[in-house]
Amino acid sequence: MSETPLTKDDFTTRDEPVRLFGDWLADAQESEPNDPTAVALATVDQDGLPDVRMVLLKGFDRDGFVFYTNFESAKGVELLGSMKAAMCFHWKSLRRQVRLRGPVEIVSDAEADAYFASRPRGSRIGAWASKQSRPLESRFALEKSVAEYTARHAVGTIPRPPHWSGFRLKPQTIEFWHDRPFRLHDRVVFTADGKGGWNKTRLYP
Repeated sequence: MSETPLTKDDFTTRDEPVRLFGDWLADAQESEPNDPTAVALATVDQDGLPDVRMVLLKGFDRDGFVFYTNFESAKGVELLGSMKAAMCFHWKSLRRQVRLRGPVEIVSDAEADAYFASRPRGSRIGAWASKQSRPLESRFALEKSVAEYTARHAVGTIPRPPHWSGFRLKPQTIEFWHDRPFRLHDRVVFTADGKGGWNKTRLYP
């Protein structure tokens, strides 16, 4: 049986968060002017100091939410150190927000290889040329590195760097937020029940 079409007011009746997220993302892909898959990714360093930056979501399903990075970057090091993260999607055109928190796991080599091969050639070169998050003496030094790796991989396939892969955030909580007048917003949080299902709670704004 098909579900009732989503409107801005009826999401609080939904009981399955991953499918609801998919509906909201589809809406964002029609209304957002740029990068509807952009998401703020929060991590902590070894001292417990929070850090946050924007990344692009590259896939999601019941197993989790996937993004890719250089493992030697600041976020890569922080993720490998704690194996936990949080995400926040904000779609301003829709006045909607989705927050996720939970442990992360490294995606399989096959999954990472397949995604890396799908990237534009220039992006694959960049993954080799950029020492992400580390000090850069000049723009020329980066361009020189790009030129060197472009020459090295002038023909044939470009293999995935060993320090480049993906993480899958496996949410323990997923919260949906929708703007309402006078800041009396609608908020619903889904909490994993440990048995493959979800418990739903409506929150005060």
